[in-house]
Amino acid sequence: MSIRTTRTQVTFKAPFSLPELDGLQPAGTYEVDTDEECIEGNEHTVYLRVATVLQIHSLGSTRFVTINPAGLEAALERDAATVHLGH
Repeated sequence: MSIRTTRTQVTFKAPFSLPELDGLQPAGTYEVDTDEECIEGNEHTVYLRVATVLQIHSLGSTRFVTINPAGLEAALERDAATVHLGH
């Protein structure tokens, strides 16, 4: 079994929250690691997402929090709507 990790960044313009996090997190850019397991088949190789991890940097330390990617996407959509409305 082989795992690949893809690192991306997301940027929040306003404070945000996710169910997996304690309270509001400050606006800013956050790194997101997505781990996918390689499943090889006869004709195709597919990758199945097994974890999405948000890195929270604060006070010289880093926390790695496993999150639901759908929740992250919803939070980004709320952030974009908030910024668009000027709030």
